[in-house]
Amino acid sequence: MFKAIRNAFISGLIVLAPVVITVYVIRTLVGSIGAPTAQLFFFFIPDEIFDKTVLSALLNILATLVVLILITLIGWFSKYFFGRFIVQITEKMITSLPFVKTVYNTVKQIIDTFARQKKAVFQKVVLIEFPRKGIYAMGFLTGRGKGEVRIKTANDIINVFLPTTPNPTSGYLVMVPEDDVQEMEMTVAEGMKLIVSGGAVVPHYNSERETNEYVEVTIPEAINTNNISNAEATQKEVVD
Repeated sequence: MFKAIRNAFISGLIVLAPVVITVYVIRTLVGSIGAPTAQLFFFFIPDEIFDKTVLSALLNILATLVVLILITLIGWFSKYFFGRFIVQITEKMITSLPFVKTVYNTVKQIIDTFARQKKAVFQKVVLIEFPRKGIYAMGFLTGRGKGEVRIKTANDIINVFLPTTPNPTSGYLVMVPEDDVQEMEMTVAEGMKLIVSGGAVVPHYNSERETNEYVEVTIPEAINTNNISNAEATQKEVVD
């Protein structure tokens, strides 16, 4: 009885978890973006309106949509000459500040690295032995070792990102020899689900895709089976 109630409770959590997380993300987005900008965008609305919970929530949602639209327009506008000119002037103003310059350049370099890549950052799901031999960890192939790493190791190195569970945004960058990397057939999305779930969500694997080779062993006709039996009897006597 208790086991059935526990299973039902866990099933309910699994059903409600995506809904709760979605609501939480939207609420956080509206609270962090819409609430601070609502009074800025709707300055002409009396303060009594903001005191009402329902109307204030609607204004916060509208303010969030306005911010998202403005971000989209800025991205579209920056593709043209005048827009690029404005962006360059803004960057010069930001980089003129000592501490802000370091933070801005670092963040911009990271974003440009991911944005300019024509292919996905996570290329394949791989399996490596980590943190020691005999213990396996699943990660994502991000590229091949180049430059100083390639020269000093004098080996074909594979860059593997090992995400942590259940938060895959953090993890370890491991540089592994190519011979020690085993590629998996699951997709990146399936591998991410497996990692985030802590191994609870395992993708279906069709073992029939792997071909097993069988070697048929036959006894040549020239070998007499009686001689084999005699040899086995002699071996048994020696053991006794």
